[in-house]
Amino acid sequence: MKNNVKLPLILASSSPRRKDLLARLHITPDQIIAADINEAPRKQELPKHLATRLSEEKAQKISAQIKVGYIIAADTIVTLGRRPLGKAENKDDVAKFLSLLSGRRHRVYTAVTIIKKSNNGDEIVRTKFSETIIKFKNLTGHEIASYAANGEGIGKAGGYSIQGYAESFVSFLSGSHSNVIGLPLFEVRNMLTSLGFFDSNH
Repeated sequence: MKNNVKLPLILASSSPRRKDLLARLHITPDQIIAADINEAPRKQELPKHLATRLSEEKAQKISAQIKVGYIIAADTIVTLGRRPLGKAENKDDVAKFLSLLSGRRHRVYTAVTIIKKSNNGDEIVRTKFSETIIKFKNLTGHEIASYAANGEGIGKAGGYSIQGYAESFVSFLSGSHSNVIGLPLFEVRNMLTSLGFFDSNH
C-alpha cells in the first residue's frame, strides 16, 4: 500500500551544484540546510571510507533537527592514488592540484546518504557510493596558470569544476558525470524510488 502523505525533502548541502542536479530529477528541496561538520580525515582512513562517513554524519546532523522528511546528504572526494586532494582554498591550491592531475588518472568518490523519517516515527537510512575515473590531458604551464587565475576551481574538490572550462581538459571519463559534479543521479533516483519518494511526491 502506498503512503500518499507528502514528506518534505531537505538537502543537507549549500552547494548550488547539488541543488541544480536535483532539479534534473524535477526535485526542488523544501529546505536547504548546510551540515557543518568536521571533515578532517582520520588516520589511515581510505578516501571512499571518508566520503561515506562524512555523508552519513551530515545526514544524521540534519536528521536531529527534522521531525519528518527525506534528508539528502553527500560528500565528494577527489583522490590521486590514496591521497585526497581536498578543496582548493585559493588559486595557488588550484595550480598545485592541476599540476598533480596533469596527464594522470584520478578518481572521484561521492557517497550519498538519504534518511527517511516518517510520521509514524519510522526512520530508514540508506547510503550509496559512486566512483568515477577521470584522466586529464597533459596540461601546459600556461593552461594551469590561466585556469587558476579565472577562479573557477576555488572551493572545488580537486581544484576544478568539471561542468565548467575544466571539462575541456578531460581526455577520459569512466563512470557517472553527475557524480563528479557532486551528486550521482542514478544512485539518488534509485534510492528515492526505493524509499517511496516518487509515489507521494509525483
